Amino acid sequence: MNTEGCLICGAPLRYLVRDQVMECAVCHRREASKTRCVNGHYVCNDCHTQGMDSIFGLCLSEGSADPVSILRRMMDLPFCHMHGPEHHVMVGAALLTAYKNAGGALDLEKALREMYSRGRAVPGGACGFWGACGAGIGAGQFMAIATESTPLAREPWGLSNRMTARALDSIGRTGGPRCCKRDSWLAALAAVDFTREHLGVEMERTVPVCPYSSRNSQCIGRRCPFSAAGRERPKVAFLCVHNACRSQMAEALGRKLAGDVFESCSAGTAPGVRIDPGAVRLMKQVYGIDMEQSQRNKPLSALPAVDIVVTMGCNVQCPSLPCSHREDWGLEDPSGRDDGAYLAVMARIEEKVRELKRRIQAGELG
Repeated sequence: MNTEGCLICGAPLRYLVRDQVMECAVCHRREASKTRCVNGHYVCNDCHTQGMDSIFGLCLSEGSADPVSILRRMMDLPFCHMHGPEHHVMVGAALLTAYKNAGGALDLEKALREMYSRGRAVPGGACGFWGACGAGIGAGQFMAIATESTPLAREPWGLSNRMTARALDSIGRTGGPRCCKRDSWLAALAAVDFTREHLGVEMERTVPVCPYSSRNSQCIGRRCPFSAAGRERPKVAFLCVHNACRSQMAEALGRKLAGDVFESCSAGTAPGVRIDPGAVRLMKQVYGIDMEQSQRNKPLSALPAVDIVVTMGCNVQCPSLPCSHREDWGLEDPSGRDDGAYLAVMARIEEKVRELKRRIQAGELG
């Protein structure tokens, strides 16, 4: 993979405030642009992305349902630079491939051709000049293609715009300067969650550790959610009064669904003697988790130092428990009620655990 900088001389790039007519140093096409190197070299989008059609062969031979892993393989192809508009196509192509492999109804070859056409229309530097990163737009284009959206569609039109908004929000919250690798992964992860929530297709979700930081002179370091330097998982404590039901389910689901992103523990201000039997039975039935084998009721004093405190909704006050972020989930205690009450709370906890995972990955907490 090429390093960052001018493709002709390797010098740093300059981003102008206004378009100027420039001549491509490779094909000599003259066109308006805001980007050239400090030595005056300009390379057009077509020449910058030459060889990008190699992603078609990669996608059509892929069996993975993990768009981040597919993106990593694309990023290591010879045509891909540290930064560049090729990423605008790559995000959508990786998502379409993973979506198809996860069971989504799609003519992949036809969808990839459409993605190539649409993605290439988003110019380099759109993140700074348009206020809309091309990787985030690529996630919206993926949704539009997958749902066959048109300007006159109703639900697909809405989903496509909401998908773009979700991806751009994740990218924008992390902050600049741009990094095409970081922004591509953020867009893909946002699309995995959004697709599961709205289309019911479960793509795989992995969070990469970035190997490209040494090639990016504007790397934001620990502020990046993919930085190896900031890779220690935060500890999340789930708290309620008896540490018998809701907080135990949250600890178990945190371990199962988000153990790659944060460590889970739980405790109570007045812990009971056992975990709620109804919660134990239904967690085993629904998720295959035997909480009696791996968890126990614990007081606050048994907790390690934690980063995030989540109370379940029972007005638990924990002034002696330091943390960098605290929130309350407002969950009703199902103890002693019918199975439907337990199942409703379990589903809500799963939703909130997944959202907490997303927020931590996006760098939104702390």
